[in-house]
Amino acid sequence: MIGYITLGTDNLGTAGAFYDALLGELGAKRFMSDERMIVWGADPRAAMLAVCTPYDEQPASVGNGTMVALHAGSEDKVRAMHKKALELGASNEGDPGPRGENFFGAYFRDLDGNKLCAFTMGAGA
Repeated sequence: MIGYITLGTDNLGTAGAFYDALLGELGAKRFMSDERMIVWGADPRAAMLAVCTPYDEQPASVGNGTMVALHAGSEDKVRAMHKKALELGASNEGDPGPRGENFFGAYFRDLDGNKLCAFTMGAGA
């Protein structure tokens, strides 16, 4: 159902390096890019993530209540994604751990303040 999600940035180069390394943990790579946008995906027929400079040329801002959740596939991968994000300069918004029944997640904010969650669901989560 979701084609892609776009997050705003004021520094496309820095955001690009952050997401190259972070999304590489999920097997994603740059699918397309131009002077104001970079799009990553593991499969162009599946959901993708993009960062872009705002079209209206105003500063990028973080949506209050907005969060992007990245399906990591396992608790170990959730931990690895969270660790990688913090190594890349993200801020911690919640250590890896269970959140309710059958959900295991970790939360962080990217270099522009956008909130993300790495998660998995199912037995053991």
